Amino acid sequence: QVQLVESGGGLVQPGGSLRLSCAASGRIFRENVMGWYRQAPGKGRELVATINNGGSTNYGESVKGRFSISRDNAKNTVYLQMDSLKPEDTAVYYCKFSIGARYDTWGQGTQVTVSS
Repeated sequence: QVQLVESGGGLVQPGGSLRLSCAASGRIFRENVMGWYRQAPGKGRELVATINNGGSTNYGESVKGRFSISRDNAKNTVYLQMDSLKPEDTAVYYCKFSIGARYDTWGQGTQVTVSS
């Protein structure tokens, strides 16, 4: 079992920045992928970014060039730096931890609101 604790959401003006964090605890295998997904009101959950334990990253098209994902393996923590935020980035952001197709778990979600 892996538990995820997210932090860093909030209200920010368009063009601003936020940094999300997600700390994993519990039975953590070295080979894993951590990432962020988001869900806006009335829409499905979409990929924001993922990163594996080796540092390989993958980004959703809508955030490329504006968001950056990183991780600290020693702390089992993943970070999402969000710059040049737009109103359409408003959503609940969820952290996900997965081990291949065998196991995955989600955080409770953190609200990000981009508004003037």
